[in-house]
Amino acid sequence: MQEVLKSLHIQSLNQGASTGSEWLVSNGALIESYSPTDGQVIASVQGVTETEYNQVVEAAQSAFAAWRTWPAPKRGEIVRQIGEALRSHKEALGKLVSYEMGKSLQEGLGEVQEMIDIADFAVGLSRQLYGLTIQSERPNHRLFEQWHPLGVVGIISAFNFPVAVWSWNSFLAWVCGNTCVWKPSEKTPMTAIACQRLVSEVFRKNNVPEGVCGLVIGDRSTGELMSNDTRIPLVSATGSTRMGKAVAATVAGRLGRSLLELGGNNAIIISEHADLDMSIIGALFGAVGTAGQRCTTTRRLIIHEKVYDSFKAKLANAYSQLRIGDPLNQNNHVGPLIDKDAVAAYLHSIEEVKKAGGKEVVAGGVCTGEGYESGCYVKPCIYEVENHWPIVQHETFAPILYLMQYSDLEEAIAMQNAVPQGLSSAIMTLNVRESELFLSAAGSDCGIANVNIGTSGAEIGGAFGGEKETGGGRESGSDSWKSYMRRQTNTVNYGTTLPLAQGIKFHI
Repeated sequence: MQEVLKSLHIQSLNQGASTGSEWLVSNGALIESYSPTDGQVIASVQGVTETEYNQVVEAAQSAFAAWRTWPAPKRGEIVRQIGEALRSHKEALGKLVSYEMGKSLQEGLGEVQEMIDIADFAVGLSRQLYGLTIQSERPNHRLFEQWHPLGVVGIISAFNFPVAVWSWNSFLAWVCGNTCVWKPSEKTPMTAIACQRLVSEVFRKNNVPEGVCGLVIGDRSTGELMSNDTRIPLVSATGSTRMGKAVAATVAGRLGRSLLELGGNNAIIISEHADLDMSIIGALFGAVGTAGQRCTTTRRLIIHEKVYDSFKAKLANAYSQLRIGDPLNQNNHVGPLIDKDAVAAYLHSIEEVKKAGGKEVVAGGVCTGEGYESGCYVKPCIYEVENHWPIVQHETFAPILYLMQYSDLEEAIAMQNAVPQGLSSAIMTLNVRESELFLSAAGSDCGIANVNIGTSGAEIGGAFGGEKETGGGRESGSDSWKSYMRRQTNTVNYGTTLPLAQGIKFHI
């Protein structure tokens, strides 16, 4: 791993504040990054205080005045070069993501590929920031709308996708003409430092104004500074629903904007008409991928009573073949949870399920013995439950899967929707009527609704996000770029008189 760190220009001690190419002397508390893979300290970071935070934001403000005047395709060219830099360092950065966060190497490399993909998307977008021409009711008038950048965009990202979600926000925000200040999770600071170094080198070569790409590494108080900061018109925050509610209330209190990507409690409906073998694959990856630490993780399986027993047996057999261990070993399927606090939450949820009367299908527990010394490896488990139980309504960021039965599709859809969260959903069926009902207004209430694929694995071309306690934000593809801009309606009178709207007469 030391060779990986060296290739990404990460030293043993790093400062936690940067305005781009300049790294500031920070005086905050020391933050140590531990790998959940082996429990070892990767490196240390000096966190920021309010002083360094203000320096980074002031640099972003200053840079915005110049950056917004660069033609959007030229800004897109800078992002294109960032994508090329990521291609050159994909293997090293993917390994670091895997080692620092604990996800499998395939998933770590896949996360870097998401960054590359969103860079490509943003490059094309830089030539497509379209407005509308609108028919005016007044003669000799042109009515139209255009989009302008907001200013400084604050980005608060979570540990489970330590780099991809930042790129979804920053790459689009940059081509739109904004500057960015990034507060990564304090659990994964080294991947953030690696990205900052790669991006700042591209910016330096292209004489991009200092401050377009800012980084502040700190604890919760740093995020609170950002949420309260009137200099930041938009705060994009990814994390728990509890955190999102606090950010939303604070930002709204100053009439700013928030873009929230919060919790999920995602279900797959397994129809009696489903291809059960294909359904097993979707359910298995959805439930245990990233050790259950995705906001799109499959938490619930709602299975038709006619296929319930056979599907349960197939699923239990598939679970028995899972290999848990070092995520850098590509023979393993499941890596560790992020830390021991996550392990404690996992164990607590299992106890709550048992107290409520949950029936064990596949047993859970903490892995012990050689290779599990970090104490962060747990066993993916399955329980038969009732949908209304409080613990089932709650999102546990761990590989715990709940099974329940249904008899008709309307009942299954109602069960799927009967949770506070509304991120991702899926139905497995070969019946077109069932799939169309699921996708209709009377169907899934989630921001993402899939047919014959699982709840995980969203593509960057589509808008990503969910409803209800998921926060309502949309990132990545489609027209999500509008979140990072302000709409302006314009009217041009090219005539020789001044007719008023609605036929009003005003004589002087």
